[in-house]
Amino acid sequence: MSRFRMLVVFMLLLVLGVSATSAIAQDEGPLRISYVVNAVLGDKSFFDSAQRGMDRAMDDFDVEVNTIELGTDPANWEPGLDDAMADVDNYDMLIVGTFQMVDFLAERAHLYPDKYFILFDTAVPYDDPEVCVDGCQNVYSVLYAQNEGSFLTGVYAAAMTQSGLEGTNPDPIIGVIGAQSIPVIDDFIVGYEQGACLVNPDITTIVQYVGGAAAWNDPARAKEITLAMYEQGADIVFSVAGGSGVGMFEAAEEQGRYALGVDSDQATIIMDTNPDQAQRILTSMMKNVDNSLYRAVDLFLKGELVFGQAEALGIEELGVGLAYNEIYEENTPENVKELIKAVEQAVIAGDIEIVSTLDPENPWQVGAGCDAMPAANFDVSAYLGEE
Repeated sequence: MSRFRMLVVFMLLLVLGVSATSAIAQDEGPLRISYVVNAVLGDKSFFDSAQRGMDRAMDDFDVEVNTIELGTDPANWEPGLDDAMADVDNYDMLIVGTFQMVDFLAERAHLYPDKYFILFDTAVPYDDPEVCVDGCQNVYSVLYAQNEGSFLTGVYAAAMTQSGLEGTNPDPIIGVIGAQSIPVIDDFIVGYEQGACLVNPDITTIVQYVGGAAAWNDPARAKEITLAMYEQGADIVFSVAGGSGVGMFEAAEEQGRYALGVDSDQATIIMDTNPDQAQRILTSMMKNVDNSLYRAVDLFLKGELVFGQAEALGIEELGVGLAYNEIYEENTPENVKELIKAVEQAVIAGDIEIVSTLDPENPWQVGAGCDAMPAANFDVSAYLGEE
């Protein structure tokens, strides 16, 4: 575990002092779960990954899941969550994700002390009594070290852009599109930038955001941005834009260039319906939301899930990583595969300290440049050779 993530977890535990494990015995019927989506399913990314975790839980455990889609209008999210939480006769556990829902959940959790809540991809402010009235002792938060996963993605993109793969050019230029310039999205981006810099300190990483009210679901805008990046010399572009990323994949297919997915194995998801487009997605940065929620339900049913605290899952815990599917295997040179494996081990060993926008001691900024990146105890030339 990296120094920063150890610090985050330690601080949370120190503030909380004592947390409660789940102590529920489902003797009377199945565990009833409400999964609240502050969007709609079908993004082939983040929310769909969470739903897959719920589907697996229903297959393997005595669990019923009611999925509630609140739509893409943010004005509906707070009242929608309020209604779902107040429907106390129809759930035992409620699961919701993303930073937009933090305060909505935290401010109400104490009203339902006999219910359990799981928040994913962010954490409630356990130490803020104005938001967490009773310390949110019935809320478990699961975080993903997206900067670690994106670091691997940046290493991969920088290595592949000069690999000679058909559709790439020798110019050290890659791109990344975020939905909005917010801390969690920028945490993806700075990790991606740092990973690219590890491979080539002279690389250019073009950064742009979809923006606007429909930032997470605007494929047309994402496609427009991607096409512009390809024109500027980027041949591989990383999507951190939810449903908007669909437009990036369209652009990659049309131009014979490449894209990198996010959160889920996005190539595999569309392989049956659009195999040509899937072939342009070399890999995806996996936020294993499905695994983390399945794991949480499993631990809960065993009485082992600890509430009143956050847990951070990174490369070491298999919380994040790359999608090693057949497209990755077919297109990635052996030396790049070996590089990725070695970087994973170096991160776990602490030989590479990955920057973060969320580090309270040293919050990183997008676009800081390769010269500002911390030194790493890692020899890239052992895998790629000298430039």
